[in-house]
Amino acid sequence: MFPENLESPRSTALPGSRRHFLQTAGMGFGWLAWQGLNGLRATGDCLASTETPPRPLAEPTAKRVIWLFMDGGVSHVDSYDPKPELTRLSGQPAKWKPDPLSQAISAGRKWLGSPWEFAQHGTSGLWISSLFPHMRQVVDELCVVRSLVGETPLHGAQSLLMHTGRSIAAAPSIGSWISYGLGSENQQLPGYVLLNNDWIPNGGFQNFASSFLPATHQATLVRARGIPVDNIQAADPLAVQRAKLNVLQQLDGQFARDQRAVEIEASIRNQEIAARMQSLVPHLCDVSGETAETLHLYGVDRENDFDKFYALQCLRARRLVEAGVRFVEITCPSTHNNNSPWDQHGELKHRHSENARITDQPVAALLLDLKRRGLLEDTLVVWAGEMGRTPHSGGTDGRDHHVSGYTIWMAGGGVRGGQTYGATDEMGMSAVENRADIHDIHATILHLLGLDHERLTFRFGGRDMRLTDVHGRVIDDILA
Repeated sequence: MFPENLESPRSTALPGSRRHFLQTAGMGFGWLAWQGLNGLRATGDCLASTETPPRPLAEPTAKRVIWLFMDGGVSHVDSYDPKPELTRLSGQPAKWKPDPLSQAISAGRKWLGSPWEFAQHGTSGLWISSLFPHMRQVVDELCVVRSLVGETPLHGAQSLLMHTGRSIAAAPSIGSWISYGLGSENQQLPGYVLLNNDWIPNGGFQNFASSFLPATHQATLVRARGIPVDNIQAADPLAVQRAKLNVLQQLDGQFARDQRAVEIEASIRNQEIAARMQSLVPHLCDVSGETAETLHLYGVDRENDFDKFYALQCLRARRLVEAGVRFVEITCPSTHNNNSPWDQHGELKHRHSENARITDQPVAALLLDLKRRGLLEDTLVVWAGEMGRTPHSGGTDGRDHHVSGYTIWMAGGGVRGGQTYGATDEMGMSAVENRADIHDIHATILHLLGLDHERLTFRFGGRDMRLTDVHGRVIDDILA
């Protein structure tokens, strides 16, 4: 098991105790702050007082991950997987071999060609549609995987599979596993941050939870609008807060003397860490000190609220990884009454264009900004939805769920840019070359971080659990 000194979190706290409350409340932020007070490390045993985090099992090429989650499923045949034959046969009756991974919710299906034009860009000549004009600037950084296969064409199950390696709930998120395996580079910050845009994807907070891993490793939610983190701003003036901390020190000091509790003794020595966290997190979320050029690059100065707040979260992602957060995820906003932002069973042209307008510029800017700051080489950026969309349609402006072959991309962090991996057939129906599943993607991400997906385990329920379960292989062909 890795790290070797960890035990099941079930044994770390008794129900009803102060420790149990802090571990389970507020997405773990209360427990994170308490660990900060205690000076405990952010990985490993919640009770272990050691300043040395676990070491990677191999030399990593990536130190951190930014996950751009395209909730609802971007159409692969309208973005990064051009299909001239689909365009040629558009409007004709669609016939294909029965496929439970491709949803057909209405009769009379017809092939639907893309309303966007595809062209090759960059020195690599990668194909990108006109849906994403800003991504043309960074195309040579992208490794486009065109052959990802899922388990079921359902949003909740696929979202959980993408995040946790399981299509059912109650498994730790990949961000939690990475936080658990590597810890945080900055002890004043959580290892896993969720930059939310007022929308929780299908599958709920289970997508970002630590499950049976210690609660320290679940995501800390940072909102786009309003106060970024609950209770991060002190409710009292500094003098009052200091007086309260002095009382707590006295009470904890007496408790430590009576109980010989190492944790309480540590908290007395390190209570100022919590005060520093109160200043550091708001500082990282405040982008007013960025240059006008940087704000414009990301599009923080755009007029539409959806546009500017998504841009704000992308800029915050750069600031957070720069400060030492291991895993940052950004979710998309929902602009209309729909099951998921990118879930276009109808209004494909309008809503895919709207979502692309919101995300395209900030995502391209994030890659450009990371590269010019020297961060892209050891920051892995993953752009992925939980599914693709059908090449066939029951109408003329919509696509249904599809997981028998779809597209994601990765950049930086030891991935070889300017290449495609895998392929779907001429209609975009099924992966026919270098099929990959989500466990393979997870195994590759852990490998880039220096972690062996078969050795990163946690003892729970009588077995050594892991992110990839009994599956997964490292996709060597995409590594730099």
